[in-house]
Amino acid sequence: MYPYEVFFGANLYEIFLTVGLLAALLLADRFCVKRGFSVKLQKLAIVATVAAIVLGFGGAILFQAFYNFMSTGEFLIDQQTGMTFYGGFLFGVGVFLAVWFLGGKWFRIQNETVEKFSDMADVAAVVVPMAHGFGRIGCFFAGCCHGKQTQAWYGVTMWTENGWEKVVPLQLFEALFLFGLAATLFLLFWKEKEEKKLPLLPVYAIGYGVWRFCLEFARGDDRGATVIPFFSPSQLIAVLLTVAGVAYFFIWQKKKKARLSETEENNTQTE
Repeated sequence: MYPYEVFFGANLYEIFLTVGLLAALLLADRFCVKRGFSVKLQKLAIVATVAAIVLGFGGAILFQAFYNFMSTGEFLIDQQTGMTFYGGFLFGVGVFLAVWFLGGKWFRIQNETVEKFSDMADVAAVVVPMAHGFGRIGCFFAGCCHGKQTQAWYGVTMWTENGWEKVVPLQLFEALFLFGLAATLFLLFWKEKEEKKLPLLPVYAIGYGVWRFCLEFARGDDRGATVIPFFSPSQLIAVLLTVAGVAYFFIWQKKKKARLSETEENNTQTE
């Protein structure tokens, strides 16, 4: 499926993605310490993340089959089925949440898992785009996109029927955007004081969702239609990701106002 195997069973895409995931795990552990996670909660975060990654790959393959079904009308899972980020991400999030809250009950730290969930969401907002960026770099160098081998992702000048044309390296542009987004979120995360002024997860979800939606217009291949005819599958999911980010922000704002009201009420009663 993907060209340029470095050694048997491993190509540039898989190598870059593995490096990105390992770097994300190491950073996530450091960030959990910064946010004051207990040792038990740090261990739970690592276990939940590893479970999300491992099972997320299986979810990505299933999601790719469904993605192809939306585009072609054919639902098929075989060795040629590629993976898509959205599939692994959505399935992985579900696995992480299940392990996070069930593990909190198992280790008897349920109160801490609830209290620190927004902090864990901030950690995820920083490390996910970084790991995803490594995956896009891998796609760029491997010359692949969702299982399709094409020179377009090298960003080289190609001879076509219309003469020499420069092909836009969308994978490279997406990787640079993701690294820039991760760096921005990292700075916001590290400079943040005790009182959080802005949740980072919706910044990531809205930023990447809008970017991916617009990026799809620049693609050179036909991604097929969905239940909404003028949206490609990736655009439809990008819209859903953006909506999820907006919803999370409003829920966070509502809870913050409730906490402030409760604090003011307690101070009034104390006085």
